[in-house]
Amino acid sequence: MDAKARNCLLQHREALEKDIKTSYIMDHMVSAGVLTVSEEEKVKNEPTQQQRAAMLIKMILKKDNYSYISFYNALLHEGYKDLASLLHDGIPVVSSSNGKDSFGGITSYVRTVLCEGGVPQRPVVFVTRKKLVSAIQQKLFKLNGEPGWVTVYGMAGCGKSVLAAEAVRDHGLLEGCFPGGVHWVSVGKQDKSGLLMKLQNLCTRLDDDESFSQRLPFNIEEAKDRLRILMLRKHPRSLLILDDVWDPWVLKAFDNQCQILLTTRDKSVTDSVMGPKYVVPVESGLGKEKGLEILSLFVNMKKADLPEQAHSIIKECKGSPLVVSLIGALLRDFPNRWEYYLKQLQNKQFKRIRKSSSYDYEALDEAMSISVEMLKEDIKDYYTDLSIFQKDVKVPTKVLCILWDMETEEVEDILQEFVNKSLLFCDRNGKSFRYYLHDLQVDFLTEKNRSQLQDLHKKIITQFQRHHQLNTLSPDQEDCMYWYSFLAYHMASAKMHKELCTLMFSLDWIKAKTELIGPAHLIHEFVEYRHILDEKDCAVCENFQEFLSLNGHLLGPQPFPNIVQLGLCEPETSEVYQQAKLQAKQEVDNGMLYLEWINKKNIKNLSRLVVRPHTDAVYHACFSENGQRIASCGADKTLQVFKAETGEKLLEIKAHEDEVLCCAFSTDDRFIATCSVDKKVKIWNSVTGKLVHTYDEHSEQVNCCHFTNNTHQLLLATGSSDCFLKFWDLNQKSCRNTMFGHINSVNHCRFSPDDKLLASCSADGTLKFWDVKSANERKSINVKQFFLSSEEPQEDVEVIVKCCSWSSDGSRIMVAAKNKIFLFDIHTSGLLAEIQTGHHSTIRYCDFSPHNNLAVVALSQYCVELWNMDSRLKVADCRGHLSWVHCVMFSPDGSSFLTSSDDQTIRLWETKKVCENSAIVLKQEIDVAFQENEVVVLGVDNIRRLQVLELLNNRIFPSRTGHKNTVRHIQFTADGKTLISSSDDSTIQVWNWQSEQYVFLQAHQETVKDFRVLKDSRLLSWSLDGTVKVWNIITGRIEKDFVCHQDTVLSCDVSPDATKFSSTSADKTAKIWSFELLSPLHELKGHKGCVRCCVFSVDSILLATGDDNGEIRIWNVSDGELLHLCAPISIEEGAAATHGGWVTDLCFSPDSKMLVSAGGYLKWWNVVTGESSQTFYTNGTHLKKIHVSPDFKTYVTVDNLGILYILRVLE
Repeated sequence: MDAKARNCLLQHREALEKDIKTSYIMDHMVSAGVLTVSEEEKVKNEPTQQQRAAMLIKMILKKDNYSYISFYNALLHEGYKDLASLLHDGIPVVSSSNGKDSFGGITSYVRTVLCEGGVPQRPVVFVTRKKLVSAIQQKLFKLNGEPGWVTVYGMAGCGKSVLAAEAVRDHGLLEGCFPGGVHWVSVGKQDKSGLLMKLQNLCTRLDDDESFSQRLPFNIEEAKDRLRILMLRKHPRSLLILDDVWDPWVLKAFDNQCQILLTTRDKSVTDSVMGPKYVVPVESGLGKEKGLEILSLFVNMKKADLPEQAHSIIKECKGSPLVVSLIGALLRDFPNRWEYYLKQLQNKQFKRIRKSSSYDYEALDEAMSISVEMLKEDIKDYYTDLSIFQKDVKVPTKVLCILWDMETEEVEDILQEFVNKSLLFCDRNGKSFRYYLHDLQVDFLTEKNRSQLQDLHKKIITQFQRHHQLNTLSPDQEDCMYWYSFLAYHMASAKMHKELCTLMFSLDWIKAKTELIGPAHLIHEFVEYRHILDEKDCAVCENFQEFLSLNGHLLGPQPFPNIVQLGLCEPETSEVYQQAKLQAKQEVDNGMLYLEWINKKNIKNLSRLVVRPHTDAVYHACFSENGQRIASCGADKTLQVFKAETGEKLLEIKAHEDEVLCCAFSTDDRFIATCSVDKKVKIWNSVTGKLVHTYDEHSEQVNCCHFTNNTHQLLLATGSSDCFLKFWDLNQKSCRNTMFGHINSVNHCRFSPDDKLLASCSADGTLKFWDVKSANERKSINVKQFFLSSEEPQEDVEVIVKCCSWSSDGSRIMVAAKNKIFLFDIHTSGLLAEIQTGHHSTIRYCDFSPHNNLAVVALSQYCVELWNMDSRLKVADCRGHLSWVHCVMFSPDGSSFLTSSDDQTIRLWETKKVCENSAIVLKQEIDVAFQENEVVVLGVDNIRRLQVLELLNNRIFPSRTGHKNTVRHIQFTADGKTLISSSDDSTIQVWNWQSEQYVFLQAHQETVKDFRVLKDSRLLSWSLDGTVKVWNIITGRIEKDFVCHQDTVLSCDVSPDATKFSSTSADKTAKIWSFELLSPLHELKGHKGCVRCCVFSVDSILLATGDDNGEIRIWNVSDGELLHLCAPISIEEGAAATHGGWVTDLCFSPDSKMLVSAGGYLKWWNVVTGESSQTFYTNGTHLKKIHVSPDFKTYVTVDNLGILYILRVLE
């Protein structure tokens, strides 16, 4: 500091120390960058006002000339004119040659850099938020010249962009960290073309002399590369600021080793990019002092001079920035109305719509009504029209153009008036402007215009119908998304029930809407508006809701299924079916193929809702205490929360660094706990998704978590592979107790209904009970003893106790281990019941119903069973999942239960509906005889009996003799009198089912894969031993023996002219043989997976082969040339290929122009073009065989759930 300035300060030190209040002065000095936040804290820690002033002056004396100037400016600004005049003579002269001047502490160097980089200027009404600015600066310093990300996040309108701009108004930061400059990009909500334009503009700015390229980049990848090179070579050590980023994919375009500061409403946007990441959250509320500061700036007065009413106004506004700004703007126009506006705020009483709100309703309604009254008469009605828009919805300009019949520019002019008066907000990002109201403004408008609302909604529908046809709405129109989301809402609010039904009960609308935004929103609408419809429409509404609830998991992923074909699978009484049939008949006339499932009335779909919230296995799901929400977690490391009735997503949180194994709602539903393979336990706010606590005291993966059942003592228990259980009190930062006792992984734990005991299950074979108060072990039950036989020593038997569940009265506990369920008495530890579920499966999870004696059990073979624990009888089988079921749980009232699975879905089941239905379950091996109009199906049921089903007469003939091993294949001879079956025991059994005579064919060394019946009592069989044999089924002798492949023979087919046969193998080849020669005619190569099936065309000219990658190849039989390829559609990772995997069976049409294939589902192909002409989705998957009638119009198959499908071409 200059000697002159220093002396002046020392001379007047006493006067300054006596009079000044330091807090406001320091605000100015911190925002000017001459005082640090830590120095400010040091001053504040002094006990008296005078000592604080002395400490501040002591600091200034150690600083430079800029500190003196900043102090002088602060005195002036805060009204200490007499004190400032004492220092006036000592003001040092600052030369601008070193890049600094004295304007607000911002140097000319900073102004130049920010101006060139497009950083926005300070708003007119600007209040410093120095702690936040300083926090952002500290994070930017941390980047330390290395690539990385600093994210400033918070809700809309909380000042993120202003803070980001303020953070870089710092000479030292720019000079030291970003000498290459600062480049500001307003990103906003973008599609790919919008993002490309932003990138092109940025590249043009950075390459102003066009030294790198004369032309703009053509696509995002090229732009990303260009940007990387420009930042590296022309602008090293510069900062890129991305303002208002919405989507993670947008960030990938900037992920090229830059230093980036970004503002966003979504903290997780940086999850998609690499490098160090730092976060600064911005709270949206303002304190009293900031509120007063805003008012003082609006009315251009010093804070100290504000009248008494200012403090009362801030109190009435409760610090809402919106209200303060509204009142401030009014006072700027009428500076004498302090008392008037305060009275308005205090006296006017409005009826409230929602009492509970974090906002101050009373203050806002008043401020709003005053502001609206100030609008020009000719635009007041337009503001009333905004009453029909929902909270948190940004309305595209185009929607208002339609509502008001105006040009875009006219509409924007009117809306700008509202924006200027703080009555509306405008989002200027993206291709066009989008407008939205604050929640409180919506409440105010709906209350004020309640009597007109119905007419206002009617008006928007009428206008929509004038401008749009439903079938002409296309996704590239800017207002399209709005109409798809809110058209039904406007119709319902306008009480236009007829139009609402026509809209919601239209398959075209459902297809278009689900393709654009998924099924959950539609299900929500069916639930939401059902109550306003009459009885008949209500039934139709239920049909559509059920259709969407059960097919929703198919309607999300691409390729999008044919919705008409899905509709044809609905019950015939359903309106969905009737509409689908009408539409299908019209399309059939134009050459489209559709299929009717003719035996579907025997099949009841027992699930109530199927949702697919995750992209990988779902390990756990649970209901909230009120039963309205479901939380789920899994292998994709996320926690998902959705509505139990509709599947509508409420939260998606990237919860852990590794797989999330368990989640639990607290009793008051305020919190959700998650635990993970990453050894951490986390507590989340169940509504906002905000992280509340992270606990990391376990040393191995944490397998389970459970909250106490009563709210007065909220505890969380966790169990881990480190053998310990821990109790956590949410008010403490570390664990309350650790329980030792298990000697292997703890798999599961549950509090008793009265919270006095905790039960835990472990891989050490025990179930233990712990006293919750003292955390001591109460008792232990050795479950392992129930599996020991006298021969085996105890050490050799491994028994993992998987899980436990308490009865509702807390007197009994159910425990699952291996394939058994045990029921113990809590007081005596005595065994009350033991249930063995099956030999081949282990129990994954079990849960006791909260209101009766039912238990739901998940088994490893994809099945879920309901058992009556009193009678020890199985009540129901629930089939539907396509992979392992990890978790089952009853809803709090027991009326439904959920199941979660490896197949990425969660299913909801109605307990009562499931218990009432139990059908025969068929194995997948069937044979079918097509006789005139009759279809006779031969099947094996779930207890290995053969069943002959004459489906029209419903007659069943069970056989007497069974195979020793699993039956693999069964078939009738042409006359239907003889039945042939093969099994894993490598023999083939020939059975005349009317005369009860048997012949056995034995010669294969390994399991017989399958066989074909030839003419003249001959039979062709093939086996895992790589051979194909021809038998005489009357004598049982081998006539020919072909050694076909080194590896397993997976399938064979005989040409219709009976001269040739084909074989396919796990060695990825197929071969064509003549019955006369022992060497092949052609070897067909090219498949990249095991060749699973083959079939000749009816004229013996073509052969089709299908492999395990879902690919089908069509060959010329005479020369072995490849003719066509029906390849799987390549779709995004995680989704199933064309067949959901393997192609297991094929069949040509008589004219060889069509081909049907089986696999994950059924698909029909055009042989000439190789394109798919229809897909039929079965309830289960893994179809093994498709039986086709000679006229190619009837198809029969069984899925892995044991459901039989008889399909007929719709004509």
